[in-house]
Amino acid sequence: MEAKVAKLINEQINKELYSAYLYLDFSIFYEAQGLDGFANWYMIQAQEERDHAMLFLKFLQNNGEKVTLGLVEKPDKKLETLMDPLEFGLEHERYVTSLINDIYAAAYDVKDFRTMQFLDWFVKEQLEEEKNADDMIKKMELFGNDSKGLYSLDSEYAARIYTAPSLVL
Repeated sequence: MEAKVAKLINEQINKELYSAYLYLDFSIFYEAQGLDGFANWYMIQAQEERDHAMLFLKFLQNNGEKVTLGLVEKPDKKLETLMDPLEFGLEHERYVTSLINDIYAAAYDVKDFRTMQFLDWFVKEQLEEEKNADDMIKKMELFGNDSKGLYSLDSEYAARIYTAPSLVL
């Protein structure tokens, strides 16, 4: 594997772990607000992001590359309104998409087809993540100011269950 591609994937492990930490923070915020469903949604998001980090880690190992873990920063988003985590979540998913695209571009430049094929799953995953985040904002804008609507959204998000990624390395 070309050094730049390996470096970017190593950095992505850290970014995915940060994502897990960020979504854990969102979950804690919603739990404190009494919105167990929203808390559940983001707890599952945290689990997914941790699993994404493990997929990148295993990919490096399977390709004989050294894994170097970095410091995971503390989330720095100030959460004040019920909309804040949703908006920060969409912003963050767009950022992660840009990171995946950067790795893909670096792999493309050196004709690293194995890495490109591995990243195809993440490209599709990011489309889903951005759509989910955008949908949550739209639903909150439509129903979040009404207590019955907010209760309904919270119930919907409480029903989400964790499903591990099905990417085969």
